[in-house]
Amino acid sequence: MDFSFKNSNTPHKGTLLLSDPFEMDVHFTRSVILICNHDEEGTFGFVLNNYIDLSAKELNEDLETYTGRVSIGGPVDKTNLYYIHSFGSEIEGSEQITGELYFGGNFEAIIERLKSDPANASKVRFFIGYSGWSGEQLAEELTQNSWIVVTNHSIEQIMDTHTDALWKELMAQQGTKFRLLADFPLNPENN
Repeated sequence: MDFSFKNSNTPHKGTLLLSDPFEMDVHFTRSVILICNHDEEGTFGFVLNNYIDLSAKELNEDLETYTGRVSIGGPVDKTNLYYIHSFGSEIEGSEQITGELYFGGNFEAIIERLKSDPANASKVRFFIGYSGWSGEQLAEELTQNSWIVVTNHSIEQIMDTHTDALWKELMAQQGTKFRLLADFPLNPENN
C-alpha cells in the first residue's frame, strides 16, 4: 500500500495541521495544530495535544476554577499564556477564527466567566507559547508532506482537553490509509 499523501486542502483560519506520522521533532511529534491566522506574512496557531503537568492555577492564580488541561502551544514565546474560546464577540478584543471559535480578547472577562460558572471551562483552552511560520515557510513544509491539512473536525474536538488520542482520532478520520498510519507505532522497533 502506498502511504504517501498529497494535501488536497489548503491551510486557513480554523483548519488543523496533523504532523507527519514519522515526525520526530520534540515540539511536533504527532501534533495537532489549530491555525488561528494564515496570510502572506505567515501563520500562527496552537498545538492542541501537548499538555503540561501544571494546572492553570499554578500558571495564574485567577484561573483557580479552570478544570481543563493547559497545552504547550508551540516553541515560540513560551513566557506568555494564550487562549482560544467560544464565548464569541462578547469578549471584547477577541479575533474570530471560525464561526464560533475566537482567539484572545479581554482576559479579565474570561476570568469573570470562569468564576461565575465553572461549566464555562469547556469554552476556553489555554496555551503556553504558540507555533509560528514566516512567509512561505508553512507552504514549503506542506510540499515536503510534513503536515496534513484537516478540515473535517468539530469544535468539540478542538476544545476537549481530556483526550490523549486527538492526533490518532483525526488521522483515522482522513480515510483508510490514514487509519493505518494512525495505528502505526511511533517507533516500529518497539512494536
